[in-house]
Amino acid sequence: MPAMRLYRLYISRERNYVRALNNMLGFVPGNLTLYKLAFRHKSVAPQLKEGLKNSNERLEFLGDAVLGAVVGEMLFKKYPFRDEGFLTEMRSKIVNRNHLNQLAKKIGIGDLMDYDTRMINNPIKQGSLMGDAFEALIGAVYLDKGYAFTKSFILKRILKAHVDVDALEQTETNFKSKLIEWCQRHGKEVLFELMPNEEGSKSKLFTVKVFVDGDECGTGQDFTKKNAEKTAAERACTFLNI
Repeated sequence: MPAMRLYRLYISRERNYVRALNNMLGFVPGNLTLYKLAFRHKSVAPQLKEGLKNSNERLEFLGDAVLGAVVGEMLFKKYPFRDEGFLTEMRSKIVNRNHLNQLAKKIGIGDLMDYDTRMINNPIKQGSLMGDAFEALIGAVYLDKGYAFTKSFILKRILKAHVDVDALEQTETNFKSKLIEWCQRHGKEVLFELMPNEEGSKSKLFTVKVFVDGDECGTGQDFTKKNAEKTAAERACTFLNI
């Protein structure tokens, strides 16, 4: 066993935390600060400059991109004769917030999360807390170990161990329909609104917000309006605990 790994596991002041991460991830982390940040929710994060909080949100953004790339490549290779629409739908089934929440719980992220415990008894406030931390964890692994290591970690430690892709293929995950049906059953009005790009922006991304009885419940961005609506609906379903 390398000396540094031995030191972190059995001698360092952080050895209990390192052991917990090692049990969860299957490897000894290098930069512990990244992992602690990955599990720090904004509800307990200290304030930085210009209103920014030192929470896991930036790592979540990075992890989302890395996870999407790895899953996209895996699906591209697994289904060589399926079209872009099918691949997009399959990727959504794997990386949607509800599924990531489940994965986070399976690997034990909740045991290491740092957040306001008052959120425990409020499902709406909990929202996508675990799924967001899962993506932030992917971002931390990427910064700590690099892309090749992270790709292997996702494929072997996460997808192979916890995701039945063939079973997911047979499931229907239409969040927009689910949201609309829920609103109809509960007598609520749902509205998907396409937001204008900021003045001077050259971005080709579509931004869609979904409102339920006038309250904003989710936002989605994509290069197609349809996919932006799907993302907004998914986040609304998570927010409303549907």
